Amino acid sequence: MKQIISEFPHSVTQIEHLWLPLSDGTRLAVRLWLPDSAAEQPVPAILEYIPYRKRDGTRTRDEPMHGYFSGNGYAVVRVDMRGSGESDGLLTDEYLPQEQDDALEVIDWIASQAWCSGKVGMMGKSWGGFNALQVAARRPKALKAIITVCSTDDRYNDDIHYKGGCLLNDNLWWGGIMLAYQSRPADPALVGDGWYNEWLHRLENMPFFPALWMEHPLRDRYWQHGSVCEDGSAIQCPVMAVGGWADSYSNAIFRLMDNLEVPRRAIIGPWAHVYPQDGTPEPAIGFLQEALQWWDHWLKDLPNAAMEGPMIQAWQQDSQPPSAQRPTSKGQWLGFDAGSASNVHGQRRWLTRGQLNLEPSALPATLSVCSPQNHGLMAGEWMGAGVLGETPPDQRVDDGQAEIFDSEPLAEPLSIFGFSQFSVELQSDKPAAMLYVRLSDVAPDGAVNRVTHGWMNLAHLEGQHKSVPLVPGQKVKVNVQLDGIAHRFAAGHRLRISLATTYWPMVWPMAEAATLTLDLHSAELTLPVCAEPVAIDGPNPQPETAALTPVTLLSPGRVDRTLSYDFLQDNWTSVTHGVGGVFGEGVYRFDDIDTTVDHNLRRELSVNNSDPLSARYLLTQTMSIGREGWWIEAEITLEMRSDLTHFIVSGDMVVSLNGEEEFTKYWHERIAR
Repeated sequence: MKQIISEFPHSVTQIEHLWLPLSDGTRLAVRLWLPDSAAEQPVPAILEYIPYRKRDGTRTRDEPMHGYFSGNGYAVVRVDMRGSGESDGLLTDEYLPQEQDDALEVIDWIASQAWCSGKVGMMGKSWGGFNALQVAARRPKALKAIITVCSTDDRYNDDIHYKGGCLLNDNLWWGGIMLAYQSRPADPALVGDGWYNEWLHRLENMPFFPALWMEHPLRDRYWQHGSVCEDGSAIQCPVMAVGGWADSYSNAIFRLMDNLEVPRRAIIGPWAHVYPQDGTPEPAIGFLQEALQWWDHWLKDLPNAAMEGPMIQAWQQDSQPPSAQRPTSKGQWLGFDAGSASNVHGQRRWLTRGQLNLEPSALPATLSVCSPQNHGLMAGEWMGAGVLGETPPDQRVDDGQAEIFDSEPLAEPLSIFGFSQFSVELQSDKPAAMLYVRLSDVAPDGAVNRVTHGWMNLAHLEGQHKSVPLVPGQKVKVNVQLDGIAHRFAAGHRLRISLATTYWPMVWPMAEAATLTLDLHSAELTLPVCAEPVAIDGPNPQPETAALTPVTLLSPGRVDRTLSYDFLQDNWTSVTHGVGGVFGEGVYRFDDIDTTVDHNLRRELSVNNSDPLSARYLLTQTMSIGREGWWIEAEITLEMRSDLTHFIVSGDMVVSLNGEEEFTKYWHERIAR
């Protein structure tokens, strides 16, 4: 239960809207929380710089978070990026050099204000976490520290577009959402009569986001730009990195803690893609208190415990029954001295038929793997957003479509922290194939809980910067890294490795159904075993915030999830339907600005078990926003298919004002696989 704090050391004036001029004449829209004391005693500033609309996008979370920081003596500057919200210009892609250039000007502007002490911190979740790292690598003089939440240092391997060289189906989902978000105009109550022409200008120049990202299937310069893992030494200010196991961005935290050369700390909880004061699965934490301590140390030079204790505070999840509805995680907080912690060692296990052993077998053996296309139905979401139904349920259904290898029951608990690695020599009968690897926790009653997983496009064995077709029948060595995790297997439980060649509906299928022949004598799993876990008290356990945003819930939301099977066609269909909110947030009105928001999205993914080219993805959504006399609605439909050589992505968008159609756009693109 969050505690709402109503009395703070500083009174605050909240400025709904002001313009920040850039050198090229572009104006960025700003929302500002300013301590009244700053007029006499300048204060440090905290910047959040994102495209999600300060006016009516992130307003729900802004008041309680930014009000908290400002009440404790910080100016908080919430900026809409170029081409978003009320800001001028066009937003043409993610993480462009222009975005970073603008941020440098924003930071200089903040530092030069009479109310600012000259010290600036930058923070954000997801996009804002990405660009906090990216801007830090540009080394603006006034930027003294950052907090990055649910972000990545590697845009190719650990973002929503590609993973392991394979196309994630969430690429279309996220691209569709960006189309919906960008269909909304600036609020005329803030910008005046020019809103209409600027709105049409944005609609006419809006990129087809999902296709834009699909045009870069390899790790080329497009993905290298903004991936701070390319040169960690470029970041020279202190970094706090925060994430959660139910999110999709926790891998970066291990790398950041190992590769950065600056003062750094990390917190990894059980949470989805949310700020940890709202953390779910629980336990949530007092993240704003932790962040305040960080800012006090680096922006106000106050002596405190910000740099005391272990480098990483990580929630170790215990064995628990699998469930798609998991509001709470069982476990405890552990401390680690690095991403590659000194109390973690590699424990090797070997595969024989059906078994995962502590000793290798001298007997040669081979195993053929060719999974039906429906393997992966129990995957859950690639990126949890804090909605029930996202976590992977019992994996026995998927294990029935995979090759599985079980250990003996554990005589005592086994803790792991970090990345597990699977290696094997194999040959393929097709020039393109993927290998999927899942590590699970098998309870004595047979229930199977997925702990972590990973996969690899086998055409990338010579590096992710190029695609080299496999030579059918030629043996190759494959290494698959599984996502990082902290997990404690209970005594009496078994470890299970599952191997497959598909993972639908999370990953788009390969063009052909490949059969992989594995040399089991070479198959090896390396676990990051933590021999002596160090239990700690963990982060502040009591979430606090400032007063909540005045909101009226007009209609509760829900997210429906169903699977159906056509017996005659051997065809599976997966449907996710966010009714009254993509993330179940409902239809709501911001009372103080009289603005109602409604967003519905339905995604339908289908595939025939015997034909990877049957895969189809249909996404429909409606984005509505406005008030009496000013009501905007966008209806967007996207569809994706593929053939042997190309992806085919099409769609249309119809945008209306007060019930009258104002703009229509169509897309149809063929993109080489």
